[in-house]
Amino acid sequence: MEKVTHNIYGDDSVEVLAIVQARCSSSRLPGKVIKELAGKPMIVQELDRLSRSKMIDKIVLATSTEDSDDPLEKALSGTGIEVFRGNLDDVLDRYYQCAKQYQPKHVVRITGDCPVIDWRLVDEIIDKHIAHGNDYTVTSGEFPDGLDTEVMRFSVLEKAWEKARMLSEREHVTLYIRNHKDDFNTEEISCVRKLDYMRWTVDEPRDFAFVEKIYDGLYEDNPDFSMEDILLLLEQQPELLDINSDIQRNAGLAKSLANDSEI
Repeated sequence: MEKVTHNIYGDDSVEVLAIVQARCSSSRLPGKVIKELAGKPMIVQELDRLSRSKMIDKIVLATSTEDSDDPLEKALSGTGIEVFRGNLDDVLDRYYQCAKQYQPKHVVRITGDCPVIDWRLVDEIIDKHIAHGNDYTVTSGEFPDGLDTEVMRFSVLEKAWEKARMLSEREHVTLYIRNHKDDFNTEEISCVRKLDYMRWTVDEPRDFAFVEKIYDGLYEDNPDFSMEDILLLLEQQPELLDINSDIQRNAGLAKSLANDSEI
């Protein structure tokens, strides 16, 4: 994997910074981000896909300072991707402190459980975010779970960091923004087809089994397979959807909201 160096603005500044959040202490599938997927740690496969972006100036992985995340940092040795380590539970603080080091104009949020992320979609969201002058731009829930992409102005991330007072808003980076949409210029990008019943993220063992099937079917012939390539494979092998289709979407957020309180 080569370090991202392209810059659409023609200088050395970091205008668009992508921060991928990941940790090894997942409760449902511990160590999932470093599980081997087609010969590489899953997180490396994801970062490899994201590094093809033509709109992102720099990619950084943000993990925690806990010893449990040492293997994650080690897995990225030699990839050219920088690692930032911060607060385990206050993910908003981790994100902000990471972004502040680079002073970007825009921040792209991707989670480390999305090994089939499509850089083409990511670039589309970034392009619309910039062209429309948005504060915050996000893929809609119509996309398969696992293609989630959020783009925000750094100034908006900073405001969320300053204002967020609920535990859920500290654990989930953009929840404050989504809870206060009237304060920001936001846009939700719709999918051309309603595909919200598809689960392409990795939270549980069955999710990983599903993603392995996707890589088995596509990776060898085309490591840069697209969202459309996955959909075609699923049309040919619809039984793959049965592997994990009954798992609840955004279960982590639901749990946070159920146990929420003000700090």
